[in-house]
Amino acid sequence: MRIIPTLYTRQLLLQPLTLADADAIQLRFAHWEVVRYLNAFVPWPYPQDGALSYLREVALPAMARGTEWHWTLRLLSHPDNVIGCISLMDEVDNNRGFWLSPPWQGQGLMSEACEAVDSFWFETLGRPMMRVPKAAPNVASRRISVRGGMRRVSSQEKNFVSGRFVCDLWEITRARWLSRHGKA
Repeated sequence: MRIIPTLYTRQLLLQPLTLADADAIQLRFAHWEVVRYLNAFVPWPYPQDGALSYLREVALPAMARGTEWHWTLRLLSHPDNVIGCISLMDEVDNNRGFWLSPPWQGQGLMSEACEAVDSFWFETLGRPMMRVPKAAPNVASRRISVRGGMRRVSSQEKNFVSGRFVCDLWEITRARWLSRHGKA
C-alpha cells in the first residue's frame, strides 16, 4: 500500500480517511443537499451505519489496494472538524468525487481541495488524464470543473439519488493541467 499523504491548501487540511472518521462523516454526509446529485448507488435514506459500512467495505479496502485515495476535508483553523471528503479513483471515466457539508459550501473550499488532489493525481501519480462525471443540474460542481480547466467531453443519462438526469463527463489532460500551472 502506498502511503497517502496529508495535503494542505491555504484554508484546508486534507487528511487521509480512517475508520475513526465514520461518526463525523455520518453526521455531515446524511443530508439531502449533500447526496442528491450523487450516483444512485448511494442509499437514501442514508442508513445509520452508512458511513461506517462505506469505510469498512469500500473506501479503506480500495485505499489498501492502491486503487483509490480518500481524504477528509478540515479547516486549518478547526482541524478536528470534518466538513467533507474528496476522493481519487483509478476507474474508467470516474477519477474524482467530492462532497462538502452545506454550511461550508459556496466559499471556494472545494476548488482548493480539488487543486490539491489534482496536483497529487497529475504530479505524484503521473496520470495522463482525469475524467469526472457530474449530474448536469449540479451547477456548483460544474463551475469547479470549468474553473479547473476541464472541458465537457460527453453527456448521457444516468441515475442519481434524486432521479435520472443527464450526466456530463468532464476531462482535463495532464499536459493541459501542467500548462495551466506553469509546469509544462
